[in-house]
Amino acid sequence: MSQAIEYKYRPENLNESAPNKYTEADLTREEMIINIGPQHPSTHGVLRLEVVTDGEIVVDVVPHMGYLHRCFEKHTESVPFNQGLPFVDRMDYVAAMNSEHAFVMGAERMLGIENDIPKRVEYIRVLVAELNRIASHFVAIGTYGLDIGAFTPFLWVMRDREHILRMLEWISGARMLYNYIWVGGLFYDLPVGFEEKCIEFISYLKPKLKELDDVLINNKIFVERTANVGVLPRNLAISYGATGPVLRGSGLKYDLRRVDGYSVYPELDFDIPVGTGAMGQVGDCWDRTFVRVQEVKESVKIIEQSLEQLTKAHKRTKDFDPRAAVPKKIRPKSQDFYVRSENPKGELGFFFRTDGRSDIPVRCKARACSFSNLSVLADITRGHMIADLVAIIGSIDIVMGEVDR
Repeated sequence: MSQAIEYKYRPENLNESAPNKYTEADLTREEMIINIGPQHPSTHGVLRLEVVTDGEIVVDVVPHMGYLHRCFEKHTESVPFNQGLPFVDRMDYVAAMNSEHAFVMGAERMLGIENDIPKRVEYIRVLVAELNRIASHFVAIGTYGLDIGAFTPFLWVMRDREHILRMLEWISGARMLYNYIWVGGLFYDLPVGFEEKCIEFISYLKPKLKELDDVLINNKIFVERTANVGVLPRNLAISYGATGPVLRGSGLKYDLRRVDGYSVYPELDFDIPVGTGAMGQVGDCWDRTFVRVQEVKESVKIIEQSLEQLTKAHKRTKDFDPRAAVPKKIRPKSQDFYVRSENPKGELGFFFRTDGRSDIPVRCKARACSFSNLSVLADITRGHMIADLVAIIGSIDIVMGEVDR
């Protein structure tokens, strides 16, 4: 009885499997093409990397996107502004509050009601956005540790992130995709007792951040895996349009919360951490991770100041209505408008085109920070080893819901 052949090699398999930039004819004798992803855990989602290697050395990397197909922009061009918010949540799904904040600010400015928003609403928006920023950075820091072999920090930050998700669920009723920040206000006021629980959580979190420094950021093995690896020079970061910790890790103090001064951020005291090359070169993987850890500490300061305002000058009253300024119909004048905010991963921007007759935008284009940040990958990986490629991808902190929107 003959044995069936389970697999028969066909020379055309490479070209038929997926579109590639490189062909066999482009390779030298020692080079080969390796596909990393789209389901590999260290690609942080459905990202396929076409990697040309010479032995273990990376010659070139071509990111291939297009596996998620969220169609965010077309969805929002078929529904009114307020119904588009749930789609916004699903772009950067680990920082939905921050994305909502940007989208809502755009609609409010086009309507001319940005100055009608009560201060209590603005402080609550900043409070939940900074809580979500910490949760997002915890995912970035924890999974990055996993990428390069540090398991314990992942468990620690996921434990603390869970506290934040439970509080945000208490506010909105949803664990990750909130639809809480509305055009003109909020879905609901903070639950009674939330401020006290939040103060309690911040007191618990502060010493945990010191432990995170000790076990991960200043860990000898972590430093050796990330220092002097994936160096992104500041001028190259600017040329690619990189923003957020990827840009600030390269030494540029650029944060839209300070540059644009939106919401009540100008009234708050916080610093903008930047990479200094303390363990290697400015703009390396260590610097980018260091900036995220420092930003968590700055978010803690912002949360404390917001809570002070929400429990004193702008404390809850029986007659406070967080929906008082919510318009019945969101119908902006005919215009082209761009709005942006500082998300955990960088500048999230929305371009709107409206016709003045409908509450549905004619055009909604998202400027996704993860997309721009991912573009630097090829330039900062050439000449490194494949193991370093994984470390470099993780240091960029991408989310594919935002890249392939």
